Amino acid sequence: MPNRFAGNDAERAALDAYIKLWRGAHAVEVTANRHLADHGLTLSQFAVLEALYHLGPLSQRQLADKILRSSGNLTMVIDNLERGDLVSRERNPADRRAFQISLTAGGRGLIERILPGHVRGIQVLFGVLDPQELRQLSALTRKLGLEARRQDAARTSGGRADLTQHK
Repeated sequence: MPNRFAGNDAERAALDAYIKLWRGAHAVEVTANRHLADHGLTLSQFAVLEALYHLGPLSQRQLADKILRSSGNLTMVIDNLERGDLVSRERNPADRRAFQISLTAGGRGLIERILPGHVRGIQVLFGVLDPQELRQLSALTRKLGLEARRQDAARTSGGRADLTQHK
């Protein structure tokens, strides 16, 4: 459905692409992660387990950065995973104010059981794209992500970068 914004052609085209990107990303996220509920996990909990599985023990701040969640939001996620004996929290010997979050044997076993099916589901979902389209999607979303980070950094640093300039 075309958007009803009364702006110029460039504004309408950008808004239309944004809406399609957001709706498509949301639909992909829901479809790709629906199976997590079968394992009693939320998307954030799965993301923590997957990050720890691939990267090893991390601080809460590092985990938040890796899975794109706020550190405060992650506290409850880690608390719930710890209650389920899927992760453990230990003081970081190098910085006693921080904790290192690690997978337990139960957490490692769970992620090792879930991950192969998760990846297969994503592969099936993205199978609608041919290899060239998949490369193009990856390149375009990376380009958008990098630009969004650049603009966010310019805003939060108090910089006066001209955000109306386009490359």
